[in-house]
Amino acid sequence: METKESKLSFETALTQLETIVETMESGDVPLADLLAKFEQGTKLLKVCEIRLKDAELKIEQLKKQKDGVAFAKFETTAET
Repeated sequence: METKESKLSFETALTQLETIVETMESGDVPLADLLAKFEQGTKLLKVCEIRLKDAELKIEQLKKQKDGVAFAKFETTAET
């Protein structure tokens, strides 16, 4: 089952995460809202980590192809 966060691009997830952090750091957020924002931020962080890991794997594959070693089609890890 895919969540709305799992469909976000790295840039969108990072922007949303930065907004959440700024809001939380302001100190004007009630505790219940802080917990909800922390949970949302954790999900967005995981999306960012997955997107970065996928990019790293793709770069490694491209480097190996450049060196004459070819691999099968690249598949991302869509874990969220």
